[in-house]
Amino acid sequence: MTDALTGQRIAFLVAPEGVEQVELTEPWQTVREAGGDPVLVSTKDGEIQAFNHLDEGDTFPVDETVGRADPASFDALVLPGGVANPDFLRWQPGVAQFTRTFFDRGRPVAAICHGPWTLIDADVVRDRRLTSWPSLRADLTNAGATWVDEEVVVDPDGPNVLISSRKPGDLGAFTHALVEQFANQTARTRS
Repeated sequence: MTDALTGQRIAFLVAPEGVEQVELTEPWQTVREAGGDPVLVSTKDGEIQAFNHLDEGDTFPVDETVGRADPASFDALVLPGGVANPDFLRWQPGVAQFTRTFFDRGRPVAAICHGPWTLIDADVVRDRRLTSWPSLRADLTNAGATWVDEEVVVDPDGPNVLISSRKPGDLGAFTHALVEQFANQTARTRS
């Protein structure tokens, strides 16, 4: 799997602060190890502040902003969690449209923990099967999704593949599914 994502640009969409660090760094490293090019997209230039639950973690440089990033230039999207991260993203101009574009173009999307909140505001969870941190169950169900309590869920039954997981403890299964599904769907859309 070391070259499964070669040539792919993968957007990691995060708020200026509040992303759960491990939910950003582990998928990021996995994408790199699989030959992909992870790109940190946020709502403003500079750096983002990650968190280890409630404690400040490391900072990471922003590569592109939502306002200037072209979703068509990416092969897939990752939405890390952390409670504050997607809560902030939900009301930022351009975030819902940026996210929705991946669905409109049939590009794979992966979300973990609280990350699916962004999907609700993008209006892309209706009739989709996914998981999340348990406190999002009612929000996702009310938005028309089928919520399940599983380590990783791969839903191929929409315009794109949607991968979701519940929490940092699921990162092994999440990153494995992410690489496999991103490689498979991107190969199909390029052929």
